[in-house]
Amino acid sequence: MACIGPHLLSKLLLRTSRWPPRFLAAAAWICGARVTIAGDPPSPHTLLVSNHVSWLDILILAGATGCAFVSKDALGHGLIHWLADQNTTLYIKRSHRKGARDQAEAIAAALGHDQPLALFPEGTTGPGGHLLPFRSTLLEAAAVAPRAVAVQPVALDYGAAAPEIGWHGESGRDNVLRVLGRRGTLPVTVHLLPALPHPGDRKALAHAAREAIGVALAASSSPRTGL
Repeated sequence: MACIGPHLLSKLLLRTSRWPPRFLAAAAWICGARVTIAGDPPSPHTLLVSNHVSWLDILILAGATGCAFVSKDALGHGLIHWLADQNTTLYIKRSHRKGARDQAEAIAAALGHDQPLALFPEGTTGPGGHLLPFRSTLLEAAAVAPRAVAVQPVALDYGAAAPEIGWHGESGRDNVLRVLGRRGTLPVTVHLLPALPHPGDRKALAHAAREAIGVALAASSSPRTGL
């Protein structure tokens, strides 16, 4: 509630607002996340490619980088949808397979703005102990973008708590109550990895991003995590 007034006023007077990332960073802190950022911040016109463990990823990644997100078009509750709108979320229809080219062009157009844009190529949250396969379709945006676009992998590292935080095989309500009900704080490191060279092939780009994220997570994990 404290953020709504300054946010709406900023949009009215300046046609832009920096309050959504501030709100999301504060929400992550209230949920217990204690975020450490490692690596260089994204430059404008950057596509962030991240692993996906939890709904907390949204709060943490936006708070750390100021990014917007590529999201499925159905977010459930209207309030959640409105909050996503405030951070200029780009919505796509996953079921529309024949529209993959249109989706890539929409992402490419959004990358024409200064705000970095993030997507989760796993397509869903994982169990936390290992990476799921990366879907390459949306990475076609890097090839059709009207200007040079940087593709920067991001490794969201929950450490030994990753399997506990992972949203996998349970309802959203149960996961939220379980995560918010855990005791203590949650250290999280956001590894902003070096931008990838453009190989000219989206599948090669997806493979390179997955490899870079996997190496970063393995370097800081214990043997019990299975990464």
